[in-house]
Amino acid sequence: MTGGGSRGATRRPAAASSSRGDPSSAGPDPDARRAAATAAARRSGRGDHGPLRVMALRPRTLLLLAISSVCVLSVAFLAYTGGWWQAESESEGAAALRRMARSVTPLDAPRMMDLPQFQGDHKESLYWGTYRPNVYLGIRARTPLSLIAGLMWIGVKNGQYFLRHVCQDSDELSNYGWADHNGRDYGRQELTDHGLQLTTSFLKQKGEGSGYGGDWAVRLDAKSEGSSLSGAQESTTHLFFYIADEAGKSITMGSHEPSSGPVLLASGLHEDIGDWELHLRSEDNLEIHRAGFQSINMHNLSDLVQQAVATNAMQSGNLNLPDMIEDFSNIMIYQVSIKLPAKIDIVFLSGADSENPMIAERVNRLTGPMLSTHLESKGKDFEERYNQIFNVNNKIVSKELSVGRVALSSLLGGIGYFYGQSKIALPKSFSQKNGDKYIPYWPAALYTAVPSRSFFPRGFLWDEGFHQLVIWRWDAHISMDIIGHWLDLINADGWIPREQILGAEALSKVPEEFVLQYPSNGNPPTLFLALRDLASGIHAHQFSGEEAEKISTFLERAYVRLNSWFQWFNSTQSGKYEGTFFWHGRDNMATRELNPKTLTSGLDDYPRASHPNDEERHVDLRCWMLLASNCMRSIAEFLKMDTSLEKDYYDMSNQLSDFGTLNKMHLDNKSGAYFDYGNHTEKVRLRWYELNDKDGMRRELLRETLQPPQLQLVPHVGYVSLFPFMMGAIPPESWVLEKQLDLISDRSILWTDYGLRSLSRTSSMYMKRNTEHDAPYWRGAIWINMNYMILSGLHHYSHENGPYMVRAGELYDELRSNLIRNIVRNYQETGFFWENYDQQNKGKGKGARSFTGWTSLVVLIMSESYPTLHR
Repeated sequence: MTGGGSRGATRRPAAASSSRGDPSSAGPDPDARRAAATAAARRSGRGDHGPLRVMALRPRTLLLLAISSVCVLSVAFLAYTGGWWQAESESEGAAALRRMARSVTPLDAPRMMDLPQFQGDHKESLYWGTYRPNVYLGIRARTPLSLIAGLMWIGVKNGQYFLRHVCQDSDELSNYGWADHNGRDYGRQELTDHGLQLTTSFLKQKGEGSGYGGDWAVRLDAKSEGSSLSGAQESTTHLFFYIADEAGKSITMGSHEPSSGPVLLASGLHEDIGDWELHLRSEDNLEIHRAGFQSINMHNLSDLVQQAVATNAMQSGNLNLPDMIEDFSNIMIYQVSIKLPAKIDIVFLSGADSENPMIAERVNRLTGPMLSTHLESKGKDFEERYNQIFNVNNKIVSKELSVGRVALSSLLGGIGYFYGQSKIALPKSFSQKNGDKYIPYWPAALYTAVPSRSFFPRGFLWDEGFHQLVIWRWDAHISMDIIGHWLDLINADGWIPREQILGAEALSKVPEEFVLQYPSNGNPPTLFLALRDLASGIHAHQFSGEEAEKISTFLERAYVRLNSWFQWFNSTQSGKYEGTFFWHGRDNMATRELNPKTLTSGLDDYPRASHPNDEERHVDLRCWMLLASNCMRSIAEFLKMDTSLEKDYYDMSNQLSDFGTLNKMHLDNKSGAYFDYGNHTEKVRLRWYELNDKDGMRRELLRETLQPPQLQLVPHVGYVSLFPFMMGAIPPESWVLEKQLDLISDRSILWTDYGLRSLSRTSSMYMKRNTEHDAPYWRGAIWINMNYMILSGLHHYSHENGPYMVRAGELYDELRSNLIRNIVRNYQETGFFWENYDQQNKGKGKGARSFTGWTSLVVLIMSESYPTLHR
């Protein structure tokens, strides 16, 4: 999926395998590559590269602090790691030690999440949620060691039984996802599993008697998909509901005998909420079995249940849990066996030790008819609020409207809470005494939306900016909370790990080779998209007075962290000449790739210069830096800052906005396309070679260069060619704009009836494999995030006076219609949103399905809501 590095996933479709490729697999160690590039720059006499290169040294006290802290950091790092380093030379070891010490040191700045607006009622209101997106239904609190709850069931496929729990495409559910979800206290999800139709509803409520975080309820509504029951459905259906304490505290088992009233399943104590109880209520005939386990490994709950049921089945012939409980069990699992149709309500009560806990009243309030009333009311409120915020009723038809609500719900229902430590790769010549090639980041929490519950159920930096374009419009407070968590992950150098794999449950979904994060590698700073919107929204009076005040406070504190992040890009991703940038980390020794990937750009295998070196200039990164500098300038102007730092942002924004310089560096005058610049030849191919080694002869597919590369524009028309257009950097009266519209509308280049393809059909790399096992990814497929940005550009130019205003509007209308129609059609035919769409197969969804991340931008396309990119 969406590139950006190491989105590896089990059972990944071949077409998507490159999306999250491990940067280390692309060649030499990234730190080594960066050191080589730095040395080359010194040899060429490279000097300072822009007005912000020394921003981190203003004021001077920062420099003094940085110098004085090096020794302290080094000594602390030695103690922290236990003397792990083994370097080839003492001088290399000392320099690398300092770099690694900083890479796992938090930025010395006030934390975003310590702001008062994220405490008190706000924090409590978001305490419980469906924050475990990797499972079909998972509930936890936003605390490192939480009580967690979830659902499993036994599905029947071709007469065989399968345990369902973790979202995975191999289960072959024909549908799953949130039909409604408001991101706070209500959600309704529909799952269809080979004839079993299961609706899960979640409701959170704080009423009289409730403890911290309030109470929550889950309704499980199971029925057959068709009008008649098949043989499998006529048999018993088995649902499993569990509750577990990550801290390992024991849970008390309650009754497991069904009764006409509520059944106390379990109770316990948690330091945040005091005593708690779990109750079950149903009017249907139930058979309940149970099992208790003592374990702190929450990522293998499926294995515990499967093994317990299988063992009991062999011993007793019954497909049941064994009704056995280990001493000091902190995991309680309840098997509820039912005949379809059936409805089960499960209620969690916090603060059961209060003076007036009102247990019976609270259970009654969250079960049966009263729960039905609450759920119906919440559903209506959600629909009304959706219509009010996105105002789409007069812009789309009814079937599209319902799909838009599902897209928003799926994004909000995919928000998760994770806690743990990223693994940061050591330089190539280093290792720990135990052989590990990484050191841990500091322990941290992340509250984030996820791209896909099945393939990518964790945080990805470049995806998150697109997610927040949707979420801030729905709930600015949740959006700031998410962005604040990300900004608190910035280290002393201003770097944020691109992929967040925090905690054992998240780690269990990622192959080992994709786990390590590299401090030299970046990702597009898309969070600036949402931050610029928030700042502009205050100027435009889009927020209430209270909201505007909180956003202002948020931006004021974020400014220091954003500055550090910007400085990291401005220093580590700089080009050879002032004002130029390129994505560092490409493999200049590649022999197996047709074109060395640029994972850090997010566009993975999009073709760049064939032979990477430090002469490269990447037009997309230049545009991201323009966005970032404009955003920093806007925030500074809004906050009425007047320092040399803000002047530097003003100067850099003007520098990167200079149309003549942009064209001189990146424009091909003949085609009107913007291209990367670098050491390039089109005469490359993959060829089979017969190689002789100790194991005998073998065949290997290697790259062959048929013509020496030379410095030139890289002639591949695609998404990268349109980045200045997306960012509104082209004057509306310029002839270049006409050429860009020609590129967009030409069917032999980018245009299809389903959206714009990522790479022109005329490109030599169009739909070409990058290796034997690396299918094309960003070499033709239709991606919604980039189509949304291009649509934003068309919308902008359709409202700018100029000779191309009408044509931009016509293309806007047609492209918007094509995108909506194709996404809706695919959803209605398959039940899923997709990672990308196939330009060669009538727009069919491809890659990861249940891709509920940036494909949810269809909500904004429907409502014609676009980012504020243009000063």
